[in-house]
Amino acid sequence: MEFISKRFFLYLSYNKALDRMAKRWGTKFGANKIIGGQTFSQAIPLITQLNEEGFQVTVDHLGEFVDCVDDAREHVRECIESIKAIAHHQLDSEMSVKLTSLGLDISRDLVLEHMELILSKAKQYGITVTLDMEDSSRCPAILDVYKTLRKKYENVGTVIQSYLYRSDQDVDDLHPFSPYLRLVKGAYKEASRDAFPEKQKVDENLKHLIKKQLLNGHYTAVASHDEAMIDYTIGLVKEHNIPKDRFEFQMLYGMRNQLQSDLVKKGYNVRIYLPYGEDWYGYFMRRLAERPANIAFALKGILSK
Repeated sequence: MEFISKRFFLYLSYNKALDRMAKRWGTKFGANKIIGGQTFSQAIPLITQLNEEGFQVTVDHLGEFVDCVDDAREHVRECIESIKAIAHHQLDSEMSVKLTSLGLDISRDLVLEHMELILSKAKQYGITVTLDMEDSSRCPAILDVYKTLRKKYENVGTVIQSYLYRSDQDVDDLHPFSPYLRLVKGAYKEASRDAFPEKQKVDENLKHLIKKQLLNGHYTAVASHDEAMIDYTIGLVKEHNIPKDRFEFQMLYGMRNQLQSDLVKKGYNVRIYLPYGEDWYGYFMRRLAERPANIAFALKGILSK
């Protein structure tokens, strides 16, 4: 049943007609349980509250697969305004961006131009920007852009997905760049030729990547709600005397709240991934696909109306 529901919600995440309908509905169907609002200004009080509770944050202006230059430039403007607001309100927040929202599918030169604008402004305020990973077909281009930017900017990181066969080699290739990496399992629908079909293999590979990245001496974000992965990381850093300021746990807003709080109380750095914006539909469907229990958020939203 879990396998069927995962495929179903991943299929829905690519449906353009439903995406258009979702923008008209707003967040009536539970999405407000896992996003910070439809504008950054709506998210500011929540970020402030999370900071006061001991959490760091990374914000993501939702949107992907942009095929219009004007739309991509609008995403750039939104990112820059959000960076200014983070600095103005003295929020403990980084920023995550999807390169397809900034023109990756239009041209490499365009997305590099846009990322230069974002990173230069973020550097001015001491804010780190992470390039989110997307589906495997775009992985080579995203990592190529990351390497190009990393030669000039220290305040840029990226993401590696453990369900892809290529990820072990990618971590090796990135090693000379001293990368800040967010390590995740992966949330896109992938062909068996590109990704491990078995959950056990995905989990094993994530542990392998966590160990490699940490022992390489690079800052590591372990982005998982899986307590087995968290316990593995804690055991590993204790075994190798890795300081707590060399890694962090990252979790999605609205997911495993008690676990997040428990880790903060134990003195670990926990960063909450907080998306915002009107283009919430694809993100929401992938969250439902990842964990069937997340469907309860949607049902609660519907029944409370």
